Amino acid sequence: MDAPVLADHKIDIDAPLAVVWQLLINVNSWTAWNPEITSAYLDGGFVTGTSFEWESYELPVTSTIYQVEQHRRILWGGIANGITAFHEWIFFESDRGVQIQTRESFGGPPVDADEAGMQSMLDESLASWLGRIKDAAEITDSGVEEN
Repeated sequence: MDAPVLADHKIDIDAPLAVVWQLLINVNSWTAWNPEITSAYLDGGFVTGTSFEWESYELPVTSTIYQVEQHRRILWGGIANGITAFHEWIFFESDRGVQIQTRESFGGPPVDADEAGMQSMLDESLASWLGRIKDAAEITDSGVEEN
């Protein structure tokens, strides 16, 4: 990920990997646990080459799934309002459950015009998203079906 704005965050979650994984790949349920996402729609399975539509902070986004390694890694990306983004999620099992590391990069003219502002926004967004998935996973029943 080579871009002017890079963010890298991680969080420990006291929940089974299958629960955390399912929350992230079930795009159509994102709005139920993440209020910063106002719409999200994936038609079909969460597989490489599929695109999904979502909106966050009034910014409509179309993301394409570039890589899915079951319970290990996800990479998606896209272009929205002139910003090219790549977003990676890496999952590690731990003694207490799961650690997620998420990395995202931003590039493009809007980023070049305000690198500091975009960096701050991206850091806040990723920290919030990790906190939301942690909260949702830790209250979800561990009987989630694996996908």
